[in-house]
This record gives sequence, structure tokens and C-alpha cells, in this order.
Amino acid sequence: MKNGVSITDEIAVIAHDGHRFSGPRHSHEQAQLLYAVSGVVSIKTDQGTWVVPPSRAVWLPPRLDHETSSHAGVKFRSLLIDTREMRGLPDECLVVAITPLLRELILKLADLAENPGSRDRTDAVVRLLLMELSFQPAQPLNLPTPKHPGLAQICERLRNDLTETLSVEGAAALLHMSRATFMRLFKRETGVSFGHWRQQARMLAALAMLAEGRSVLDVAFECGYNSPSAFSAMFRRSLGCSPSAYF
Repeated sequence: MKNGVSITDEIAVIAHDGHRFSGPRHSHEQAQLLYAVSGVVSIKTDQGTWVVPPSRAVWLPPRLDHETSSHAGVKFRSLLIDTREMRGLPDECLVVAITPLLRELILKLADLAENPGSRDRTDAVVRLLLMELSFQPAQPLNLPTPKHPGLAQICERLRNDLTETLSVEGAAALLHMSRATFMRLFKRETGVSFGHWRQQARMLAALAMLAEGRSVLDVAFECGYNSPSAFSAMFRRSLGCSPSAYF
């Protein structure tokens, strides 16, 4: 394989431990399973943005143009998987939960890239990893990008200013649409409501800020919440636990 350290004909490993980074737009001939051991990794494609917090991974299909970045120090392990002879694998980006077994298998393959073992043992680890990849999506940690130019512009505005209070009516007026037309178009383009999209944008930004070690108080106010308790309640509803417990 052209990228990473090959451990079999089907799988190569990319490892990164260190400071924040921002990679250029690129793609791989292989599919990619990117696992965040610690820190938060963001992946941006033409379809949207995916965030990989600790103990999660993102699946990228082959030949998908993307940009990878982090906002603080990060440790990740990425598997490049040749899927040409494999069937039933996703052809879209997915954020997936990492089971304890899958985590250990990923780390074992990363170790084998540095300290090769017997071929039979390596093949057994690869087979088990592929069996464990069930692609059950984790909590929604992606932010879809609408193709409609007007909607895309509004979404970019909201992402650039998380405290923006633009209402549905205000957004509709900017595009010279009725409220009902705007809501239908937004849902069709993104798959979610305007309010849900804004909350998700704040959530993904908050994950990156928290990974930098910033306080819940600072993150809450910068993301447009009136109080840390309101932010923590939203975080718990979305991800099932408090910000401090999540990290």
C-alpha cells in the first residue's frame, strides 16, 4: 500500500501521537477506520463534518476526498483497509462506537506494525477485527452540509458564530422563502431540522473546545448557552453523560 505501514496485503496502519495538526485535502485508495485513542479529530468532506471523540471511530469509504484536523494534542490509530474483495461494507462516512474488543484489536494491529509477529497470528487478528466491525452507528456526531447555496451560506454563518440567534423566520426571510418552505428545504437537504442542526453544530464545536482543556463555563458561553447547567443538560441529552464524564 502507498500509505501507512503495511502489516498484511489488506491492511496498513497510520499512527499519530502529538500536537494539533491540520492535513491537506486528500483521499486513500483504501477504506479508512480512524480511531481516536485520546483527543478529538475532525474530518471534513463535501457532505459534512464528522467528529471523532475519545473511544469512537469514523469509517471513510475508499477514494473519498477529506481533510483531517485536531484542535489540540491528539493520539489516533488509523487502519487503511483494502475492501476490493470485501462485500457489505458502508459506502458513506459513519461514526461508530468502539467495543472494548475492537479497541484492543486496533491497538494490537498498530503494535504489529512496529513489532511484526507471525503471519498466522496477524491474519487471525485481522479476521477477528473484520468480524467485530458491525458498523452500528454511535451517537450522531456529524454535521451535514446542504448543497443549496443559500442554506450553505446560512449554515456557515451559524458555524462561524455559535452565539448567533438567527431564528427560522429570520433565516427564511434571508432566502425570500416562507417559514414552511424553508423548513421543508432544510430538512430535505440535511435530514434534520434547523434547530437540531444548530444544536449539533454547537455540540461538535464544544467537543473540540473541551478536548483543549477549556472549562465547561467558557465552552457554554462561547457556544451560545446562557449557563453551564443549560449546556451540560444539552450535552447529557445528546451523549448520555456530563462533559466531564465523557472525557
